[in-house]
Amino acid sequence: MGWGILEDYKNLYFMDAIVIENLSKKFKDLVVLDGINFTVPKGTMLALLGPNGAGKTTTIKILSTLLQPDSGHAIVGGFDVAQKPENVRGLIGLTGQYAAVDELLNGRENLYMMGQLYHLKKGLIKERAEALLKQFDLAEAANRPVKTYSGGMRRRLDLALSLIATPPIIFLDEPTTGLDPRSRLLMWDIIRGLLKDGSTILLTTQYLEEADNLADKIAVLDKGKIIAQGAPKELKTRVGTERIEIIVEQKSNFQKAVQLITGDDLRQNAEERSISVSTDGSVKEVKRVLDILNEAGIEIDAMSVRTPTLDDVFLHFTGKEAE
Repeated sequence: MGWGILEDYKNLYFMDAIVIENLSKKFKDLVVLDGINFTVPKGTMLALLGPNGAGKTTTIKILSTLLQPDSGHAIVGGFDVAQKPENVRGLIGLTGQYAAVDELLNGRENLYMMGQLYHLKKGLIKERAEALLKQFDLAEAANRPVKTYSGGMRRRLDLALSLIATPPIIFLDEPTTGLDPRSRLLMWDIIRGLLKDGSTILLTTQYLEEADNLADKIAVLDKGKIIAQGAPKELKTRVGTERIEIIVEQKSNFQKAVQLITGDDLRQNAEERSISVSTDGSVKEVKRVLDILNEAGIEIDAMSVRTPTLDDVFLHFTGKEAE
């Protein structure tokens, strides 16, 4: 697999492992990526968030040399993906939205086959396969046909296959989609372990709490453009420090309450009789809102004050709720 390339990468102290500059891609008249820019420093994770069709998977395909960009540059491990695709492939592991495993083989055989495709030595294949089976909680099922595996087991095996050659840069395209909560948490632990060992990870996900828990940095992609990026805490601060959320008791009073309450980024849901507004979170501000409603004779069922979440970030920057 180009071990010289891998060793050269390990000895480099530069740098950003992934660099995207003015990257663009369209299919016929549909612009999927419109001059996006971001970087991922070595040993960190960037989570790429965005609604369906935003261009997340297209970005992953370009970075993993499966698709050519129309313009701009994508640099992975110091190599341009368009000019040095073979070098890039020697540095990356890729796990997609669907487990790409051979159902007729067992777990161990799948790993052995992948090791052979990477031209690893027999002894190293055996050593890596056994270590990965243990790491991914698949040792007991190693000799069972993959067609008998659960969805979570298949997804873990798929990720293990992408790591057989210990790639320093890993692309995870919605790796936990469709998994039950226990399997998702297990995958989170595995991903944290990869980061701890020094891997660089680019993650796309539809679970905002996943990005919040795992990523060092987040980039929000919408309609082919990066519309916001930064650390999770930084993005939440940009949305607001606190949110006051109120449930109005009588539906007949709801619209009146909406007109009376003022503040940044006001949201309303008539069906649920809920009003949410960004504030500074101070007691004075909470009292102001309650006094307004009290003077108007509007009763409330519930009120809470909470800090912003990534759901708020997503809605604020894209204008739509996360799916």
